[in-house]
Amino acid sequence: MERSFRFGVLLVVGVALVALALVLHAILLEANKWTWLVGLAGVALTVVALRGLRAEMSTFFQRRRGEIALYTAGLVGVLVALAYLTNQYTFRVDMTEAKVYSLSPQTVTMLSRLDKPVKITFFHDPMMRETVELYQMMADRSDKVKVEFFDPMVNPAQARMMGVQFAGTALMESEGRRLQVNGPSETEIANGILRISRGITQRICFLDGHGEPDPFSMESHDHMEGAQGHSHGVGQKLVVHEQHGMAKARTALEAMNYVVEKVSLMQASTSLEKCAVLVIAGPKNELLPAEVDSIRRYVAGAGNVLFMLDPFVKTGLEPVLLEFGVIADNDIVLDEASHFWADPSAPAVSDYNYHQITRDLPLSFFPGARSLSPTAQRVPGTSASPLANTSKNSFGETTADRAEYTSGKDLDGPLTLMVSVTRRTGAHDIDTPAPSKDDAAEKPGDAKDTKAKSRIVVIGDSDFATNSFFHIMGNGKLFLNTINFLAAQENLIGVEPRTFDVPRVNMTNRQMKGTFALVVVLIPALLAAIGIVVWWKQR
Repeated sequence: MERSFRFGVLLVVGVALVALALVLHAILLEANKWTWLVGLAGVALTVVALRGLRAEMSTFFQRRRGEIALYTAGLVGVLVALAYLTNQYTFRVDMTEAKVYSLSPQTVTMLSRLDKPVKITFFHDPMMRETVELYQMMADRSDKVKVEFFDPMVNPAQARMMGVQFAGTALMESEGRRLQVNGPSETEIANGILRISRGITQRICFLDGHGEPDPFSMESHDHMEGAQGHSHGVGQKLVVHEQHGMAKARTALEAMNYVVEKVSLMQASTSLEKCAVLVIAGPKNELLPAEVDSIRRYVAGAGNVLFMLDPFVKTGLEPVLLEFGVIADNDIVLDEASHFWADPSAPAVSDYNYHQITRDLPLSFFPGARSLSPTAQRVPGTSASPLANTSKNSFGETTADRAEYTSGKDLDGPLTLMVSVTRRTGAHDIDTPAPSKDDAAEKPGDAKDTKAKSRIVVIGDSDFATNSFFHIMGNGKLFLNTINFLAAQENLIGVEPRTFDVPRVNMTNRQMKGTFALVVVLIPALLAAIGIVVWWKQR
C-alpha cells in the first residue's frame, strides 16, 4: 500500500511537470533549455510511476471501474472530436424573423459578383466578436475575399507596421489600392469591399435651385394622418421642399460607393461633365432656357439623366422630353383598382415590364403621379421602353381640382408612369454644333464616339423617393436600381444598404378590401352557419 502511494505521488508530480513545461512554452513563445528540462523530467517521472503502478492498473481495468473509465474516455474523445470538427466546419442557424445575424441578400449578391480579389486585415479586440463574425461570413461567401485577424494589443508590431492605432480598424487592399474602414456595420464593410474592388467612384448630381427635395435633408412627415399630414393628390397645394428631404436616398447611394452633390445650372461656370448621372427630382419652378440648354448639351455628350416630374408643374423640360419621344401628360393618375392604402391618387404597381431596372422588384407606389405618353412618331436614334403601368381601371385626371372621370377629356387607362429611353448621340443630336477642326486638333481625346449612347429614365413622380416613402415596399429599390442602370452599373442592381424597420403590413386598396371581407364577413358568417347547423341537429 505504501509503495502504491509513493508511485501515485510520483505520477502526480510527473504530470504536473509536463503541464508546467507546456504552460512555460505558451508564455515564453519559445523553447529554451529550462522548458525542455522540466518537460523531460515530467515525462521521466510519469513513465517510472506508470511502470511501478502497472500491477494496480491491471487490477483496476479488470473490474467494473475499468469499463466505466474506458467509456468515459471514449465519450470525452467523441466530444473533443465534435468540438474540433465544429471549429473547422462552422455553420449558423439564424432564427430571427428579420435575419439580423445573417448577411443580407444584397450583400450576398454583391460578394458573388466580385471579379477582383480583396485582402482584408482586421484589427480587433475580444469585445468585437460580432464584427469578426461579419468578416468571416463575407470571406466564406466569396473566394475573392481573404481576411486576416490581429489584436493590436497582442500584435503591436503588426499594427504599427500597417499604421493602425485602434482596434476596430480594417485595411482593405486590391490591385495596389488601399482603403481603411472603421465602421462595424454590414453596410459599411460591404461598401468598403465594393469600393476597393471597383477602384472608381462615380458622381451623382442632383439639380438644385427650383424647389427640388434636398438630398442632404432628413426632413420627413406623416402622409397617413389626415389633417396632421398632407396629401399629394387632387386639389392639394404643393408643399415646400424643406419638408421633403431625400437624405435616405442619398445615404443609400453613398453606401453603394457613389458621391452625391447638388449642382446649380444658374451659374455659367457649372459643368455637368463630372456627373455620371444627373437627377432632376421634382422641380417646383420652371427652369431657365440656359439651364435647359445645359441639360441638352449634357445628354448630347452621352450624359445620363433621371427625370422625376410631378403632376401639374410646368418645368420647361417638356420640349426636351419630346426629343426623347416622351410626352409628359398634364394630368394626375387616379387608380381605383390598385392604389396605396385608401388614396386612389397613389397608384401602386406590382407587375412591371421586363427590364434590368425592374428585375425582382416588389410592389411600389407613386404618391401623386402624372402619366407619360409616346410621341405620335418615333424619334430617330431613340428607343423607349415603358416600365411601369397602372391598371385598366385607372384614368388621368386633367383638372387639378377634381377627381371624376370625364369621357373625351381625361386619359383612359392603363397609363404609363415610368419610361426608359436609350438615345444614340452624334448624328441625331438637336441644336448641338459640331466641333471645329481647330477644336478637334487641340483636344483629340475629347471627341465623343458617335456611337455612344445616353440613358434616360422618366418617372411621373418624385415623392416616391423622398424620406417619407423611400423605405416603404419597393420604392427605395426602384430608385437605386434606376441609378445603377443609368450609371451603367448593372452588377449593382438589387444591391442596396440593409435597413431594419419596424414590421408593418402595407397593402393596396384591393388587398385591404379582400382582407376586410374575409375577416369581418366570411369567417364570422361561416362560424355562424356551423353553429346554426349544430344547434338545429341537437334540437
